[in-house]
Amino acid sequence: MIADHALEWRPRHPTDLRQTLGSLRRGFGDPAFHLDRAGAVWRAVRTVDGDATIRVRQLPGGLLRCEGWGPGAGLAVEQAPELLGEHDDPSGFVPLLPVLDTAHRRNPGLRVPRTAQVFEALAASILEQKVITQQAHDSWRRLVVRFGAVAPGPTPRPMHVVPSPEQWRAIPSWEWHKAGVDPRRAATVQNAARHGRRLEEAAGMSQADATARLVLMPGVGPWTAAEVAQRALGDADAVSVGDYHLSNYIGHALAGRDMSDEEMLEALAPWAGHRYRVVRLLGAAGVRGRPRRGPRMPFVDHRAI
Repeated sequence: MIADHALEWRPRHPTDLRQTLGSLRRGFGDPAFHLDRAGAVWRAVRTVDGDATIRVRQLPGGLLRCEGWGPGAGLAVEQAPELLGEHDDPSGFVPLLPVLDTAHRRNPGLRVPRTAQVFEALAASILEQKVITQQAHDSWRRLVVRFGAVAPGPTPRPMHVVPSPEQWRAIPSWEWHKAGVDPRRAATVQNAARHGRRLEEAAGMSQADATARLVLMPGVGPWTAAEVAQRALGDADAVSVGDYHLSNYIGHALAGRDMSDEEMLEALAPWAGHRYRVVRLLGAAGVRGRPRRGPRMPFVDHRAI
């Protein structure tokens, strides 16, 4: 099927499609994200002009091509360079350590994406609060498929657009329960959905002001705000303070020992402005963190409570 809109461009910096957009995928079953066999990334997106599906491909010579279908395709395709990290500037990043120098050289195309979809990132991040990742991804898949619209265009598999704030607000309590979401997280999403328009305005603010607006929401703290900033706002400096594993991962990757959040922030201080980039580079390079000796976060089936 011929796309409704298309755009080809040469990014300002080397850009690896899969590495850059991989952080937007909420598990392998994410209904709004698909990586096809040819290496193209498909995303179902909501825009102010309507729903859209985009396909982004890496072309020879460093070019990128985005094609879009649906009423919102024009705007979604226009915003594709921003999505692929067009405004992510790594020029001020200095590796300093051999492990980071190697990671940076081996992953020159890793950019920090910017979806500008604040509430989408917020809802997904709230679902990931204080539960194991697989559990959050299962909840995300069930709710998006159940309450999101079918994605337009020739999608390679059934895909769905993430529900609007109004649709999140309308989800009844039993559907949250069936999706394995406890009442606290459900209430946090639905309360934030009441302020959906105001939250989306954060995409046009400074990083500090956007974070300040996000944490005004009950149940949204520094960890959740950072997770949103990393994806929706393209913040290369946002650190997920309070993460169950991150401080010890960074501690062992950089210093060979456990660290508290405060020690992690101190260790990352030399890379101020690029601290999230450091985290992404270490992960992309396969740098190992803390050996898994202690207990993992337990799986809690809220459907049985």
